[in-house]
Order: sequence, then structure tokens, then C-alpha cells
Amino acid sequence: MNLNKVFLIGRLTNDPQLRSTPSGQSVASFSLATNRNWTDKQGAKQVDVQFHNVVAWGRQAEIVSQYMKKGGLVMIEGRLQTRNWQDKQGATRSTTEIVCESLQLGPRAAGASGDFGGATPRSSTQGAKQDDYSQDVKETLPEIDIEEEIKAEDIPF
Repeated sequence: MNLNKVFLIGRLTNDPQLRSTPSGQSVASFSLATNRNWTDKQGAKQVDVQFHNVVAWGRQAEIVSQYMKKGGLVMIEGRLQTRNWQDKQGATRSTTEIVCESLQLGPRAAGASGDFGGATPRSSTQGAKQDDYSQDVKETLPEIDIEEEIKAEDIPF
């Protein structure tokens, strides 16, 4: 049995880059930072930061481009893929990235602009807490799965 599955929860290091393939399919690429915290033998707190390149296709790419911004929290489910290409000097290069199969957007900060997919902020006069507002956002943003096959010739980079 084989399995190629990745789950990441992290923050975007930059705004996503949206492009289109020659066939018109949307593709978004972005980088995600994840942290690992621990205490070493001497009792000092340690932090390890890893950066992951992520690619989203089709409608997911459009949603990523529209709703995700630098610093935003997101959960990604996908698979690892390694690509090879020739650079301008003729050398063979390769990169390993995560192909996003589904994503869940994290809550937005209070006062953030943008469409929340139908969620509307509650006024403070109604006694709502920020956590209630964040829960509304989580419940109204859909989880999106890729159903179409991705072809190597469609990759624009």
C-alpha cells in the first residue's frame, strides 16, 4: 500500500501569485510557514520554522488568490510532487511542492476587509464575542476539492 498525503497548518509568507495555463486553467502558488516549538535539555525554548511551497489549481486557485493574504492562517491537505525542468543555463533543476487537494481558511482578524463568503460580522451591541464571529467564518467558507486531472504541460512555471 502507498500513501502520499500532507496536512499543514501555517501562515502565508507572501500574497499568493495567480496565473493561468495556456489552456486557461487557473493556478496559484504560495509559500506556507510552519513552526515547531520545543524545550531543549537545558530548558531553553527552541523554534524551528519550515517553509513549504504550495500549488492550488482551478477554482481553488481563484479562492486562494481572492481570500488569502500574507500572514493568513490556512490548513492545507494535499500531496507531495517533485518537478524537474531546465533552467536558462541548461542545468536540470527540481523542486518539491505540495499540490493542494483541499484547504480550510483560518479566521480573519477583526476589522479585516474582504468578503467572508456570506458571513456577516455581528455588532458589539448584540453581545457577540470575536470567537462567535470567527466560528461564523469557519462555517460559511466551503472546503474545496480538486476533481480535474493536472497535466505537467499545463504548469506555467
